Amino acid sequence: MSASGFLQAEGTRLVDGTGREVLLRGVGLGNWMLPEGYMWRFPQHGPQSPTEIEALVLDLLGPDGAAAFWRSFRQRFVTEPDIARIAAEGFDHVRLPMSHRLLADALGRPVEEGYALIDRLVGWCRRHGLRVVLDLHAAPGGQTGTNIDDSGGRPSLFETGEPYWTRTVELWTEIARRYRDEPVIAAYDLLNEPLPPGRGHHAPALAALYRELTVAIRAVDAVHLLTYEGTHWSTDWSIFTAPPDPNAMLQFHKYWSAPDLASIRPYLEVRDRLGVPIYMGEGGENTPPWLQCAFGLYERERISWNFWPWKKVGTWSSPLSIRPPDGWDEVVAYAAAIDVAKASGMVCTRMPHRSRPGTRQSTVWTVRARMGAVRELGRQLARDGIEMVTLESTSDYVRRDGT
Repeated sequence: MSASGFLQAEGTRLVDGTGREVLLRGVGLGNWMLPEGYMWRFPQHGPQSPTEIEALVLDLLGPDGAAAFWRSFRQRFVTEPDIARIAAEGFDHVRLPMSHRLLADALGRPVEEGYALIDRLVGWCRRHGLRVVLDLHAAPGGQTGTNIDDSGGRPSLFETGEPYWTRTVELWTEIARRYRDEPVIAAYDLLNEPLPPGRGHHAPALAALYRELTVAIRAVDAVHLLTYEGTHWSTDWSIFTAPPDPNAMLQFHKYWSAPDLASIRPYLEVRDRLGVPIYMGEGGENTPPWLQCAFGLYERERISWNFWPWKKVGTWSSPLSIRPPDGWDEVVAYAAAIDVAKASGMVCTRMPHRSRPGTRQSTVWTVRARMGAVRELGRQLARDGIEMVTLESTSDYVRRDGT
């Protein structure tokens, strides 16, 4: 792919360097650089975020085994045969969800191992004629407060601000600096699904961050297409009252809503009013009839699109299904059993008093309901000589198996 392959917004169309109109049709490489629990078939009350999945792997394999597992996973989950197959199926691009943790350390310094994964993917895509949308799925501090950005329950990028705001700007500046001359990169997707329902009061801050990111990126890269997502799982575009940049594309996501013209009419109206191209950047996880209707609709309305995701474990709703390895059901059952679906739990111990014979001393504290914390609690109880543990439920929580 030559330098003429840089994508540009021309009114409501995308064109390449030769002026040819481009309608993007691609797939998302979910779970590779940012694991999501449902793609491993973990139940909803089990580990879902990257940190929770990493804790499970550490618990099962220990530090050395976990490190080896993740090295192997990153080398083998997406490979060149995947890219060759994606191209052979007629797609023209992949959307790559990225985690800031793989690209920058705790001080914001670049992590070369993470960029090496992107470089390798870019090389494969160049050989097979595909483009790459770089998607910041997990920004520093988190832009959603959910498992998909590994943020631990709060969108600290907006609720706390610093240092996460500056780190996000620095991260995109570094990405743009590295890839500014690379035509295989189709676009920079600045933030995935920022501010879900209940967080919309931060929308002015999101608009301000978009402005700052745009200025920072344009200081080092004047060429690449920028794509901007709205709030409410990337369905609310009310913050966009003017084109965010001369070379911008607005993005929406669509899952469990009706696959009809009425459902996307607001996006078409914004497209025509602002004069910008639009992109359905994530959609899927539904029945074959729904998928046929939805993606046929995008084609008829000349909307670029990306199917989510390319593959996951034991599925019928993705192009590829990973056959679960032997014993996988036991791993899933173990993961479900040790994650208790609560933010925290109260622990009370009654032990013989150290200095008052015949009396007991009670100690009460709170422990986070995470696998590592529960594991450490078990060690502490054993060290303290606890011989019996009673578990008390404080809610009507019912597991999926009905117990």
